[in-house]
Amino acid sequence: MSELDHRVRALWTLFEPIHAVTYFSPEAREAFADIGLIRYWDGYFAGRAAPLGAVTAAPVVAIFSGFAPFLVERVLPAVWSTVTVDRVLDARSRGAAATLRNLVPDERSVTEAADALAQAAVRVDTIGRPLAAANSALPVESDPYRRLWQAAATLREHRGDSHVIALVEGGIAGISTLVLRSAVDIDATSVRKARGWTEEQWAAEVEELAARGLLTGQGEISEKGRAALDRAEHVTNQLAVLPWNGVTDDEIAGVARTIAPIARACQTVFPFPNLIGMPRPWDPNLDPNASSVPTSPRAS
Repeated sequence: MSELDHRVRALWTLFEPIHAVTYFSPEAREAFADIGLIRYWDGYFAGRAAPLGAVTAAPVVAIFSGFAPFLVERVLPAVWSTVTVDRVLDARSRGAAATLRNLVPDERSVTEAADALAQAAVRVDTIGRPLAAANSALPVESDPYRRLWQAAATLREHRGDSHVIALVEGGIAGISTLVLRSAVDIDATSVRKARGWTEEQWAAEVEELAARGLLTGQGEISEKGRAALDRAEHVTNQLAVLPWNGVTDDEIAGVARTIAPIARACQTVFPFPNLIGMPRPWDPNLDPNASSVPTSPRAS
């Protein structure tokens, strides 16, 4: 991995928690509930998919990767008969901004962070990256808290789209990723239930991955399985670099120092370890070379 690849990976640990408050915070849940999206998955799938428009389940299953189709089909497209895309977009932005405002009352620091991330967000490459493309096409918000969250969301979805590309290339997308990760750093039972897979589907995938040599006969990660996960992370890191090409090391360090306090505030919303595999935020002041940031998933 190049030094730039690793620094960009380290930056991901800072903008990921800013984006992810929309899935975990009570303010975000309340904002969705206010427009009638009471159930958690209604808010999740409608909120995350809203930049794509009134999309149906099939493309969301394909784009998000890892969710059992029936879980998505319970929400989409039915939710669009009760609420408009514009109302969902406003609710997700409003809920995320309320969370950030409560966590970081200093609006000046948030404005500085929003400016820093927005400069990178406008440079995302969108070919083959539907969520990044859809988020980058949304109008720029005037409120600094909303603008910060939207920039973080665009960069996060850009990396997420890149990760799906890498997983598909490696033949481990969808449920395969979850089963492999559960052999490394995510609780298998929790992630299976959270993503809507039955015990039978999960067991069948374990058997398939063992037959491919990615798991051992005991369901543990094999050397080949570890190599597959490591390669996917390596390709993801490479594909996520473009918004930061031409940015100097000093400039990247400046962005990191600007957003790191906000990321640390946001991490209080999440459990560690967590089902999305998010590591703790990088501290660029204590660790300027990001040596503590893992290059790929590792058991905590």
